[in-house]
Amino acid sequence: MDKVDIQLLKILQEDARITVSDLSKKLALSRPSVSERLLRLQEKGIILEFSARISPAKLGRETLLYIQISELKEEPHAFEEFIKTEADIIECHRVTGTVSYIIKAAVSGIDGMRNLVDRLIPYGTINTSVILASPVPFRHILPNEQSQ
Repeated sequence: MDKVDIQLLKILQEDARITVSDLSKKLALSRPSVSERLLRLQEKGIILEFSARISPAKLGRETLLYIQISELKEEPHAFEEFIKTEADIIECHRVTGTVSYIIKAAVSGIDGMRNLVDRLIPYGTINTSVILASPVPFRHILPNEQSQ
């Protein structure tokens, strides 16, 4: 990955809807060259997808929370299959340490939180933390200096 690829990634993370034509102008490259770079970055798995970031609050899911699950009462596979069906859960990570999973959820207030927790209780010990503020809600990512 060269400096042009890194600049391309930076631009795409700021605006994934940018056209190849506009990208070519910003990068001072031909459109075919930009298209080729985009394809190569996708084939290498560096660009996973092009998607929109949505505001959970604007969709009626104003309460964000983290849920830690420990002392799992089911096999991990069974729990993970259940989690995939839960629309309130927007992230789930299997982790090391005393906690088995950390989940991020977006729910409609305290009632939504209670309902989700009730559905999770059969799977293990639950610990919830409501997100009060997000000083860094999202960050663009670029390669480490060492990996260039």
